[in-house]
This record gives sequence, C-alpha cells and structure tokens, in this order.
Amino acid sequence: MEPRILNLKEKKLVGKKVTMSIAENKAKELWSGFIPRRKEITKKLTSDFISLSVYNPSYFLDFKLTNEFEKWAAVEVSDFTNVPNDMETFTISEGLYAVFDYKGSSSDISIFQYIFGVWLPKSEYLLDNRPHFEVLGEKYKNNDPNSEEEIWIPLKLK
Repeated sequence: MEPRILNLKEKKLVGKKVTMSIAENKAKELWSGFIPRRKEITKKLTSDFISLSVYNPSYFLDFKLTNEFEKWAAVEVSDFTNVPNDMETFTISEGLYAVFDYKGSSSDISIFQYIFGVWLPKSEYLLDNRPHFEVLGEKYKNNDPNSEEEIWIPLKLK
C-alpha cells in the first residue's frame, strides 16, 4: 500500500480532548461525549470528523503501551469564533504528510504496524514530531471491516 505524499495546509479544529494511553484507551468515552454536541460547532468546513493524536517527542523513541498522548475528537472549521463551552481549539500546522487510504476495521492495528514497521523504514522519510490524524468521512463505520478512512502520518525527509 503506497500513500499519497501531500503538503497539508493549516487546519483549524474544534473539539474535545483527553489524555490517554493505548493501555488505558479512552477513545470511546471521548467520542461519546463529542458526537452528541457536534451540532453546536459552527463554521464547519466539511461533515468529516478528525481523530487527532498529539504525541510528545519521546513517545516513539521508547514506545510502551502505557505512554500517554493527547487524543482529540474534532471537526475542521473556518475560524474559531463561537467555540462551544467545554470544547477547545487546535491548529494543525502546515507540513508534509503520508496519507494512507485505509479500508478495514478501525480496531485492526495491522495498518499501523505496516506504516511504522515496513513502509516508513523503507521510505525516504522520517517520522516528524507533529500531530497524527485520521479523517473519518461518510464511508467510515466504527469497527466495520468495510469502513474507509484516511490516515495522515507527519513526515520529514531523511
């Protein structure tokens, strides 16, 4: 599976976040708290959801299932006016990304094993310390083998 290599333009997001680890996964609680309130967000650019992960610089250097990171449930907006109570803003800076068009269950982690264990080491790129995210569009179906999403991995040249 070969990704598209794209230079992402800045994205403005509004949503909710939690601190979690893979071992203590709080994604279900995050999304169940966000989805009922999504209609409160104005100036949405698309109907897509963004599942964003923000890792500290050492996260992948000493990887453990208990390493904590910030997980966001969000949507892209044109600006940050009228942010609903108890929601926050996040700006993804411009930068280079590998975009993988993934079809399969969101609970199947083999795609990430492929990206980080096979594709990235063989590529001309290194992992960059910027947010990772998935775009969950209308073909996304949580934990369904026919689900489709885009996986965005931040890159820099070796």
